[in-house]
Amino acid sequence: MPDTAPHSTLPPRLRRGRATVAPGFVSGMLAGYVRRGHDPAPLLSRAGIDLADTASRIPVERYALLYNLCIEALDDEAFGLLPQPMPPGSFEFLCRAMLGAPTLDKALGRAIRFLRIVLPGFRVELQRDGAQARLLIDDEGRLGPLADDPARVFAYEWLLRLLHGVASWFVGRGLALDAVRFPYPRPAHADDYALVYTEHSSFDAEHLVAELQANLLDLPLRRDEAALASFLDGAPGNITTLYRRDRVMVFRVRDLLRDALPHSLSLEEAAARLHLSPRTLHRRLEEEGSSFRAIKDATRRDIAYARLTKTAQPIAHIAAELGYADPSTFYRAFVSWSGVSPERFRLQLAQAEKTT
Repeated sequence: MPDTAPHSTLPPRLRRGRATVAPGFVSGMLAGYVRRGHDPAPLLSRAGIDLADTASRIPVERYALLYNLCIEALDDEAFGLLPQPMPPGSFEFLCRAMLGAPTLDKALGRAIRFLRIVLPGFRVELQRDGAQARLLIDDEGRLGPLADDPARVFAYEWLLRLLHGVASWFVGRGLALDAVRFPYPRPAHADDYALVYTEHSSFDAEHLVAELQANLLDLPLRRDEAALASFLDGAPGNITTLYRRDRVMVFRVRDLLRDALPHSLSLEEAAARLHLSPRTLHRRLEEEGSSFRAIKDATRRDIAYARLTKTAQPIAHIAAELGYADPSTFYRAFVSWSGVSPERFRLQLAQAEKTT
């Protein structure tokens, strides 16, 4: 019988503290690498990860680095887990396939069609039935007969995380999964599923089914070419850090800053709106591996790229929209982000369009 009891509360050790992952995710990621006869010790050393202490948790930033190192070493974005490798660059072209779709529904449809080409080892479907939608993933026996094989378990964890993370990024918000049924026994690191997927996870299902509200599929995409270029810096490993529930304060502050523009909130003002003391807000962001200044800079940067790419607004107007009292301050900030002035950035975009 499937384990259908949802695990609806976060263990105390996972409720607070800097974003980390359980060692089980690391051993699963490396399963294909080891199966091909490679020693994972050099990769782990480069990522600053020590698995000798099985009780220790891995900072999510180091996990993201290992993610990219493993892909680079195997020349396979599916970590050597599947019968057919996933060529490097597939993640980028998956994102580009989704870019420009009018709704998340259409974007995911494009993504699924692309995955049929690069991941023939999986059947992926998006089903919509009234108020409910379901994402179905099934390896149809191609990953072997052992349901709890770490390579098979991680392959499912990875593909669901990839689709859910990218979908959330394109619409600019975390997409709540109502429930997920996983097609393997409950793994030792399943407590982390409440952070990564949903508190309502069950196991021993026939195939993976992730349920969400159908109206989420009607959300418009909020990312453009400039935002994608920034997102792809560090990809695909950075997908592991997106929209985790232990990074919720980072996203709350980002949304607060964006909604307040053109007023530039101070740390004290943001803390007051979140009903926290400035000291508590600073500590919470630090625990999630970020800071108020870093979030403010990143929010302004992403909006600046979008305005310069998609509009003909004067530079001074964009600076004012972003809360800069003096356009020269915006100029200096933009050069620090991109290495060029706002005018040069627009000129390069125009030149690139003429050559394509």
